[in-house]
Amino acid sequence: MTQPQKGICAEPNLHAQYLMLNVVDDDSEAVRAKLARVLDIFEHFENEHYEAMVTGVIAVGTSYWADVYPGLIPVELAPFPDMQCEDRSAPTTPCDLFIQIRADRLDICHAVGIEVMDLLRIHVELVEQIRGFRYLDGRDLNGFLYATDNPRGMTRRKVAVISEDDDPDFQGGSYLHVQRYRHDLRRWNSLSERQKEQVMGTTQQHNLPSVEQSASSHCVRAVSSTADGDEPRLMKQGMPYGDMASQGLLSVCCSASARPFKHMLQSQIYGNGEGDYDRWLDFTSAETGAAFFAPSVNFIKSQATLSTDST
Repeated sequence: MTQPQKGICAEPNLHAQYLMLNVVDDDSEAVRAKLARVLDIFEHFENEHYEAMVTGVIAVGTSYWADVYPGLIPVELAPFPDMQCEDRSAPTTPCDLFIQIRADRLDICHAVGIEVMDLLRIHVELVEQIRGFRYLDGRDLNGFLYATDNPRGMTRRKVAVISEDDDPDFQGGSYLHVQRYRHDLRRWNSLSERQKEQVMGTTQQHNLPSVEQSASSHCVRAVSSTADGDEPRLMKQGMPYGDMASQGLLSVCCSASARPFKHMLQSQIYGNGEGDYDRWLDFTSAETGAAFFAPSVNFIKSQATLSTDST
């Protein structure tokens, strides 16, 4: 059976290390082999430190895919959807590789990251590293619960992982869209609780629908449900990040299709055509955006042994 990468559908962790990398040489055969060895690193730490609940994800950027895996291409593989409306934007900052490392121990996240970088160092440059953390009981730094619309149980795989019916050549894979948002928390915290709940559309303490909810509330505009409104179509694996100088959210959306993310982003930035865009975007802004594909474990390992001439 095709095995998805464990980090795609994993339950939330306490810590994360996100690595954005660009490949600096043309030795795609060596990169393919080493990406499979990154999976071995994940597995080693998962077995050695089982209490830390280690998971990882390797994802390949849309512009680099054909270089490292020439031949077959995922059906919906496409660049990040660059959007802008007035002062709201979703900028595109393409990147070749995205590595997500998560665990319930910060030291283990660090150790895994060091081994991954030591392995890949001669082939890549580190574009950005973000250290994520669980904030309180799973909240964004704005004080509201994050990703409450995530699928649960067996539905997680159905939403986040490609099935044989969707794309038989890439079953077990997942489309990833990654954005780094920076929050203006000083401005946000100048609002009253009622004003905050109007922006978010839910109560801050219990995440219940707020009487202040409107068509421009975040929970309405950033919805990832199907047309009938019942079933989510995105698995959100992001986490807050920050230090004393800047704070925000590293947004990681996984899906069996590239379409739901684009639909959600359009709803947030362009709104419903009547001026109702996502009001949370008045207090946070995306500074990066990149699209990736995370192949199945089987795909990465099978491709690792192929020479460039045979791909």
